[in-house]
Amino acid sequence: MAAAPSNERMIAGVAAASVSLGVAELVGIPFDARANARTAVSAVVVDLTPGPIKEWAIQTLGSLDKPFLAVVVVVVIATIAAVAGTLETRRRPLGSAVIAAAGVLGCLAVLSRPGATALDTIPTLAGAACGVAALRVLTRRLRPAAEDGGAADGAGPDAGRRRLLGYGLLGFGVISGVAGAVITRLVHSVAADRTTFALPRPRIPAPPIPADVQPSGVALPKFVTPSANFYRVDTALVVPQLSRGDWRLRIHGMVDHEATYSFGDLARFDLVETVTTLTCVSNPVGGNLISTGVWTGYRLADLLAAAGVHADADMVLSTSIDGFTAGTPVRALTDGRDALLAVGLNDQPLPIEHGYPARLVVPGLYGYVSATKWVVELELTRFDRAKAYWTRQGWAPRAPVKTESRIDVPKSGQRVPMGPVVFGGVAWAQNRGVRAVEVLIDDGGWQPALPGASYSHDTWRLWSFPWQAKSPGRHTITVRATDDTGAVQTADQVGTVPDGATGWHTVDFTVA
Repeated sequence: MAAAPSNERMIAGVAAASVSLGVAELVGIPFDARANARTAVSAVVVDLTPGPIKEWAIQTLGSLDKPFLAVVVVVVIATIAAVAGTLETRRRPLGSAVIAAAGVLGCLAVLSRPGATALDTIPTLAGAACGVAALRVLTRRLRPAAEDGGAADGAGPDAGRRRLLGYGLLGFGVISGVAGAVITRLVHSVAADRTTFALPRPRIPAPPIPADVQPSGVALPKFVTPSANFYRVDTALVVPQLSRGDWRLRIHGMVDHEATYSFGDLARFDLVETVTTLTCVSNPVGGNLISTGVWTGYRLADLLAAAGVHADADMVLSTSIDGFTAGTPVRALTDGRDALLAVGLNDQPLPIEHGYPARLVVPGLYGYVSATKWVVELELTRFDRAKAYWTRQGWAPRAPVKTESRIDVPKSGQRVPMGPVVFGGVAWAQNRGVRAVEVLIDDGGWQPALPGASYSHDTWRLWSFPWQAKSPGRHTITVRATDDTGAVQTADQVGTVPDGATGWHTVDFTVA
């Protein structure tokens, strides 16, 4: 007996999955982001992915890693759904069982998210139920009458209507899913809350930035990175939406006085302004995962002093609203380097994707051990008692920023005209400062570059190098920095794992 065409069966499965996801999005509108099963499953995948693969994704995809994962999850769901469609028959609902099992797994993923409750599984359960119902309806429509003793199907007059039903349900699922996602974003967005926040004037402003921090005659990054260009690396698949009214910071653990602060409570502490360069541990030699901002916030040392930190506590385990954790040495928060609970960036409230309403900024440490965004909890503990998100995956528990430098001009492969030219780049050694920068052209020996003015030990230093291009052909430029302790940047080529890359940045260019 003939069976319905396999492509119709696969379309039925994909349509049922589309309905399931779409209904879940619509039902999930009143719920928090943790009730979204698709995002929860993606988060579980990220959590279970080995560290080296995550590092490869960051290095290869950069800020596109999250959209890439979202596309992969949708493709996998569609593939499983297509297989489920081929398994479904009127008498044996194996495909429906696959969708139901996927719903159970989605519920488990939702429940694994921080703060999730049984109520957060309602959208997933509703979506799975509608997906099973849709597949059963399509199965009755798509399967040939021959399965019940009638004539074979596939080319009869009802074929067009059957396909129309399948595509109609597929379209319904896509439209409802998009509509649900858009409405959810509008309902839960804190953009209006951020807009109404007038960033207070700092009681202790940062020293003015002199004009000569920026070398002339060469196109380098701005000393202060515009907020829109500030690098972003984090584990948040969906940017958390946390309002100032809902935000709380709990300080507990090895302290004399556990405390919970609202946004208004912070007014009892001095609001200060600092200029600090942040660097990601995933930044390769010559990479661009580094930016400098003007930060406004409250000294973490003041908040910790009010709590009374025990003498034997050596780590602060900070937690984000989405469950991410970072372990920071207590000393780095209390040694006078102006580690902040930041609420502003570049004279504006924090951008939502950079941690609004509050995040940590700690000079001299890579972000994975210090720069927790959307921070809601600080636990005083010890390194021998607790591990944070990335250290559980093999990264070093302590990660001071290493002395590094980068060439921005010329670019790799750039053609340089004969005659006078100016090269340049940036160097950094946060919490130590950059004393000098040297440049090597081919094998001509190290020559001093012209560094811009040094603003502070916590910021990068831009540099330039005038050069006379006399010899046509291919050339190589190499850079190295010396920090204010006198230590010269190492030439040893080391990857980013487990505590940051090292090595001299080299660029090949051609004199035309």
